[in-house]
Amino acid sequence: MSVPQALDTAWKYYQAGQMQQAEQLYLQILQEHPNHVDALHLLGLIAGQTGRYDLAADYLMTTVRLKPDFAAAHNNLGNVFILQGKLQEAVDSFRRAVSSKPGFADAHCNLGNALREQGHLDEAVASLREALRLRPDSAPAHNNLGSAFQQKGQLVEAEGSLRQALRLKPDYVDASYNLGIVLSAQRRLDEAVVQYQETLRLKPDHVEAYLNLGNVCKDQGRLDDALAAYRAALRIKPDAAHIHSNLVLALNYHPDYDARAIQEAYARWSQQHAEPLKKLIRACANRPDPERRLRIAYVSPDFCDHPVGHNIWPLLRNHDHDQVEITLYANVNDADTMTELFRKRADRWCCITGWPDEKVAQRIRQDGIDILVDLALHTSGNRLLVFARKPAPVQVTFAGYPGSTGLSLIDYRLTDPYLNPPGLTDAFYAEESIRLPDTFWCYEPGIDQPLVNDLPALKSGVITLGCLNNFCKVNDGCLVLWAKVLRAVPQSRLLLLVPPGRARDQVLARLEEQGVAAERAEFAHRLPRAAYLRRYHQIDLGLDTLPYNGHTTSLDAFWMGVPVLTLVGKTVVGRAGWSQLSNLGLQELAAETPEQFVALAARVAADLPRLQELRATLRERMHQSPLMDGKRFARNVEQAFRQMWRRWCEQPRD
Repeated sequence: MSVPQALDTAWKYYQAGQMQQAEQLYLQILQEHPNHVDALHLLGLIAGQTGRYDLAADYLMTTVRLKPDFAAAHNNLGNVFILQGKLQEAVDSFRRAVSSKPGFADAHCNLGNALREQGHLDEAVASLREALRLRPDSAPAHNNLGSAFQQKGQLVEAEGSLRQALRLKPDYVDASYNLGIVLSAQRRLDEAVVQYQETLRLKPDHVEAYLNLGNVCKDQGRLDDALAAYRAALRIKPDAAHIHSNLVLALNYHPDYDARAIQEAYARWSQQHAEPLKKLIRACANRPDPERRLRIAYVSPDFCDHPVGHNIWPLLRNHDHDQVEITLYANVNDADTMTELFRKRADRWCCITGWPDEKVAQRIRQDGIDILVDLALHTSGNRLLVFARKPAPVQVTFAGYPGSTGLSLIDYRLTDPYLNPPGLTDAFYAEESIRLPDTFWCYEPGIDQPLVNDLPALKSGVITLGCLNNFCKVNDGCLVLWAKVLRAVPQSRLLLLVPPGRARDQVLARLEEQGVAAERAEFAHRLPRAAYLRRYHQIDLGLDTLPYNGHTTSLDAFWMGVPVLTLVGKTVVGRAGWSQLSNLGLQELAAETPEQFVALAARVAADLPRLQELRATLRERMHQSPLMDGKRFARNVEQAFRQMWRRWCEQPRD
């Protein structure tokens, strides 16, 4: 068979999906013509499509070395680099493709998408617009442009691009899924649910669509539906640790799961995802000097304008750098001005976004970290599988929320005596509990703080009860309890932070079932921080959620002069209100039973002079409490770290 005949036959095999036969013919051609660029190029395509990415890259790099202006080969090499995770090499290849062939729409599209993944969003948009100028009917280019707009926060433009992609290709799974993301970001949750369900109709095994569907259902307060979606995702991909983290975290919000059930769920997460990594543990070479300056490192996705970032900032700002050297391993996706403040505060800063877990662990070992601190637990962006490799001799979890990771390789968890009374709850944690003397939280209100206003009820004659917690904390039990409060305080109304649509309808229906008219409820939207804080100007008395209390939200309420009544829970996240009130010296605002909670609310709501006094003095009370004493908090945390380190130094060595 002549070379042209062999090429023609091999191409037909390739188009028919008969890769093995096509590959054999192309290899035969190479035996006689080792530098045949078409055969090399197509062998690269076959290797890439059959998952042999290193071989594919070798063939394609040889192709472009022999024929530097071969635009299609550069483009295909870029696609292989994407599959290998070599993003910069992919960008370079796509640039060579469009340089060799400026009218190559697919290469412009691929370049734009790679630039988007690098975070070079303006360049990405420019490349994708060029792709659409060359080929206006390119559904992939519209989809990729929509994703770039979404990352830039231009959600209206993102939605327009994605809907155009779906008009061109109604069964386009990626565009359907990305539209769900945009609708979620716009807080159009009912529409987002429908969009994710459409994505799953098109692709029933779309794991991330199930994950995001679960997240939206959680935001709507539909915890059972959220858990069902997470479990469906895990049936498809059991090794997806991040999805499993979403599942176990959601159990903390669900009223049907007690501390033991939650602990067992954490243990299953650890058994499945962390325990197999023990074989990667390496001995630590840290010098066991109990009094030397310690190398402390924090790992977090929240070194930014985020509640955890605000809560950890007073600690980092007040560390004694003569005693501790601070490294921040930042897994931050969207850096902001606060990220830069964190970077400047650290002795060493390392951005680990996109790094594989083993690479992060190696860097921690190289940096000689003595105490490694997780600040995320099972929240989004956690790097718990780094901790599963035990890259530091002492490992601690803290700050993301008061709870447990379930990892036996994390030695300690920081808590306080109100969240975890000594001897009562220690069995529910994989880690040993170290109690800070006062508080788990240290509050930082930030800049642009509204002043505290007078009690609104003094003018309106109506007591406004309020809860601005994330709606996933509001369940049927909360609504029934609050309805009883509303009935016990006739001249009252309820202000809640509830996403528009189905969730609001369900709240109104439940309140009406409990004898509370719909007009007594008012709903708030999510707002930027300063506007959100001004919402407290409308609230006379806060009502806490259960089983998951308000944490930072309650601290915000206190800062704005709004006392929050709490019902002390049976899990650690349900004792946050008790801890915070105890640190404020306001234990009288905590109830032990639902009946006590209703009676307490009625009594406090009836005493307007007391409410006005609290409103006028709470901010100063916050200032004078351990909740805002950053130096005291930092010394307490450092003493805890020193205690942990001394214990490690006392351990016998081989």
